[in-house]
Formats: sequence, C-alpha cells, structure tokens
Amino acid sequence: MKRRDLFAAGFGLVAAAGSAAAQGGPVRTHALSLLGEPSLPRDFPHWPWVNPDAPKGGEVTLTGLGSFDSFNPFILRGTPAIGLSNLYDSLLVESADESSTEYCHLAEWVELPADRRGVSFELREGARWHDGRPVTAEDVAWTFEALRTHGRPFYRSYWADVTEVVAESPRRVTFRFRSDENRELALILGQLQVLPKHWWEGRDFARPLLDVPLGSGPYRLERFEAGRSLTLRRVEDYWARDLNTRRGTNNFDAIRFEYFRDATVAFEAFKAGQIDFRTENVARNWSTGYDFPAVRRDLVKRDTIRHELPTGMQAFVMNLRRPLFQDARVREALVHLFDFEWLNANIFFGLYARTNSYFSNSELASSGLPQGREKEILEGFRGRIPESVLTTEFRLPTTDGSGNNRDGLRRALELMRQAGWTVRDRRLVNAQGQRFEFEILLNGATFERVALPFVQWLGRLGIEARVRTVDPAQYQVRIDGFDYDMTMEVLGQSLSPGNEQRDYFTCARAREPGSQNVIGICDPAIDELVEMVINAPDRQELIHRTRALDRILLHHHYVIPNWHLRAFWVAFWDKFGRPERSPRYGLGFPDSWWVDPARERALAEARRGL
Repeated sequence: MKRRDLFAAGFGLVAAAGSAAAQGGPVRTHALSLLGEPSLPRDFPHWPWVNPDAPKGGEVTLTGLGSFDSFNPFILRGTPAIGLSNLYDSLLVESADESSTEYCHLAEWVELPADRRGVSFELREGARWHDGRPVTAEDVAWTFEALRTHGRPFYRSYWADVTEVVAESPRRVTFRFRSDENRELALILGQLQVLPKHWWEGRDFARPLLDVPLGSGPYRLERFEAGRSLTLRRVEDYWARDLNTRRGTNNFDAIRFEYFRDATVAFEAFKAGQIDFRTENVARNWSTGYDFPAVRRDLVKRDTIRHELPTGMQAFVMNLRRPLFQDARVREALVHLFDFEWLNANIFFGLYARTNSYFSNSELASSGLPQGREKEILEGFRGRIPESVLTTEFRLPTTDGSGNNRDGLRRALELMRQAGWTVRDRRLVNAQGQRFEFEILLNGATFERVALPFVQWLGRLGIEARVRTVDPAQYQVRIDGFDYDMTMEVLGQSLSPGNEQRDYFTCARAREPGSQNVIGICDPAIDELVEMVINAPDRQELIHRTRALDRILLHHHYVIPNWHLRAFWVAFWDKFGRPERSPRYGLGFPDSWWVDPARERALAEARRGL
C-alpha cells in the first residue's frame, strides 16, 4: 500500500467509503492519519484523556517573557502576544494521543479525490465567528492566500506543493496539489487556523496591529495592556462547545498572561503566588529552587509527566553565512571543545541525556553504521556527502566530567591546524593574522550559565568568544535577519517529518529572512534528500530516508548538540483538577485541566497564613 493511501483509513467509515478507498476512488472521512487507521470513530464522544464533566469556571494566570506589540502572529513584523491560538479554530484538530492523526473540527468532512492530488473540506453548518457571522469557505481560501502572500516565509515552503485553492460553495473549499506524492499535505492544510476575511477587509495584513482580533475559537481577547498583560475570556456561546473535539476542554473562564522581562523574576512571581502554573526547563531550579514555604506546606505541587514526543535537536548553532564557520573541520573542532559531561554533573544534576540526532527520542534517529535500504540511499549520494557518512559511526566526543578535557583540546587543535589556524601569542589566528573570534547570541539569561563555561573552554584554544544576551523581541529580530554568529536554537521534529524540513535545511530557505534555516544550510544533496523525505511512499521508506538525512546533517557538524529530557517538569499552586492521565504526545495543560472550587477555597485560606 502506498503511504498516501493511508489517508483513506478512517475508522468507522461506511462500507461504501472503504470500497472507494480500496478501488482507488474518492474518500470521504472524518479523520486523516499518516501512520495507519485513526483510533477514534466518527461519533467518538470526547478525547480519551479528558474529563467530559470537568467544571467550567475560575481563572488561571500564566507567564509571558519579554513584551508584545501585535496581535498578528502570522507575519515577520512586530512581536506577537502569546495565547492567540485560543482565538481561532482550525479545519482539523490534531490528536495528542496519536501520532500524525487529525480529526474533523471546523470541517465536518474531509474528501480526498481519486488521484490524491488535492483535498476538500466541508465546513460545519453551525460554525460562526464571535460576531455571529458564519465561517465560510471564502474565509478559508482568503486565509490561505493571505498567509502565503504576506505571512512568515514558513508558510510558503510548507505549502509549496499547493497549486490552487477554490471556494466551491459557501461551505466547501478545495485545495489542489502539484502531485500525488506529498504524503502529509492534506494534514498540513487541516492545521490551517481560519481567519475572518470580513474583519480584515480595510486592514493591512502585512503590518502589526493592536486591534482586538475577531475569532471563532473558545476564547476571545477581553482586555490587554500593551507589552505587559492580556486576558482571554471563555466564549459562553462558543459554537463548538459540545463538539467531541472540544468537550471537556477549555475549562477556565479566563486565562491571563503576565509579562516579565526576565525568567528569574518570573520564577519569583510564581513563588509569590502571582502565577498559577509553570513548566520548568532549568535543571538547577528543579533540583534546588523549589524549597520555599508554599512547597513545604504542600500548597505548590510538582510533577514529572512523561511523554513520547520526539525531542528534535537543541544545539549551539553555527551560522554558515559567516565565513568563520564554513569549514567543516572548524565546526568539528568546536564540537570537541564542548564538555557536556561536566555540565551535566555540575550544573544539570545529572538529569539530562545528550542529544545525538536531529530526530532524537524517536525511531527516526540514525545509529551505528548505515545498513540495507538506508545504506543504498546514501550510496546514491556518494561523492556529494562526507565519506564518513558511509564508513564511520557518528559519535559525539565524551569526557570524564572532571573539566580537564585534554583529549578534546588536542583533537580540536589538530582540526584547526588542518583548516589553517594556529596558536600565536595565546590567540588562534589564520595565515593573515586574523583572530578566531565570534559572538554567542542568547535569548535571555537562563543559558548564560551554559555559554560562559563554553567560552572558557574555547579560550583554552585561543578562541575569543563573547556572550550577548538580548530580550526576546530583539532576539527574534536578529534571528529573522540572520544577524548572529552562533546561537542556541531548537529544531523541533515530529514522528512524521515532511514539508517543514524545507524550511529547516534547504537552499531556498537559507536566503529568505525569517525562515527556520537558522544554520544557513545550502547543499544540493541535502535539498534532494529533503524532497525524498517529503515524498516517501510509505512509513518504512520514510524511516530510511529520514535516518539518511540525519546522518548527513550530523557528519557535516553544523551544530554542537546539547541535551534533552523525556518528560515535562511542571509546578502549580494546588487549585486545579486534572484528568487521570495526560495524552501521550502532549502536556494536557491548559486544555484539559480545570479549577477545582474546593481546592481553590482551601488554597485561599491556607495562603493567608504564609
């Protein structure tokens, strides 16, 4: 069976639809999946991980970092506020308990044509905007064109294989594809957050704005103070409140975001009770920072919630647009100077695992030497990729954690010498006498305690590195404009990599400001393999092709891999109820949690004694 034919597998479809799928005819279904049959039938009552009887009410206050000056999160310009996705509905909703599976939401039906070169969505009759007007196919078509024309570059690469979108009737919209090989394009279009065409008429979509936006989702923007806070209010007569994709979710009456310039200040606000819930991403905080009165009195709870999410690649990224990093031997030398084992022992309390794949924590990660079909794929690129991809197992250097990384220093110096750099007067210089020096750009102070030891290790080889910490808004401007030497970034991945790989790794995106190709990769062989990944005909071939891509990226030493965690660390004031379990591929907060009135009253009484 071809991978694209798996789209036809909609559990609970009538026999006629199943027959049509078997005969290669059009398919009308309630769900799409890349990995097999969706597990839930069309009439499923609610998501398996939610409490359908969860009470509505209460308020929750969460953290925003930095500032904001726009309610348009779809463009490069401006700094958008967080939480705005709650204002809009998408055509389909992704299941957080199944990989690469989406169920009808704003759309009532999905139809795949016999030639699989398109997809049609039929909207629910009762779907409406907060002003009472119906959501139409024209809104869908307009949203797609507005995002592709004026939105972030990501949209153009993500939807590159869509040739046309047509509103065929008030409730039916059809997208036509360039070919039948892009296996995930129908699911990607299902993720489209639909915007109201009539509200945007007379407004410039390409500009930031602070007009209160019109949506159709479970929340509306109630009030805000520019750059400092915003409050979302639950829509009482939300059109989808009883729909199976929403039952038991969106339980808070209000969600408030308070902005802080600094993560340390935000943590102090949580300890003071100004913030209700936080996810922790600093091992030191998790290990030592939660010894305060509210924790000791059991008023603040902590939990480690395991997940099955791919963890992608977090790394120090070298900007290949800078001549300094264009030699692979230089990049590999810097990898040898990074002492993860010392960091894990002395800063991370031994809590992290080293990341050694762009697709870590998944079956898509490469390991060992290439074998079988994977090796066959790579043989087709021989002469255009590093020979080590085929002959040498990729392994990151390791140390004893003592901080005395002599082997790494020796290997780094040898690689630098091969690349034309020598140590002179304790400075690493090239034949022209130019020093090896660069800046590490950080998004906030949290990672300074990682970057500063790295700077010291670099200094042992005569490399002069500087750490520059900026606020989130300035950081985003510099990243969008590729104005950095090295930075710390996360390249997230899913269990079904596809169109987004163009934005990460291809030549076209390397030159386009605002793309996610932060590394600046431009390699025809990688471009070709990315297209192979996107057009993989079945799951097994996708695994082989993705592992091949992973190997090539790793052996080019584009990044200095960091670490990952296979769980969420969460802390919260004890006012919440939550379902018995979390979904496999998500946290479940705030979607399926709720304020427990009895707990909230008890908490309020106990806090008077703090």
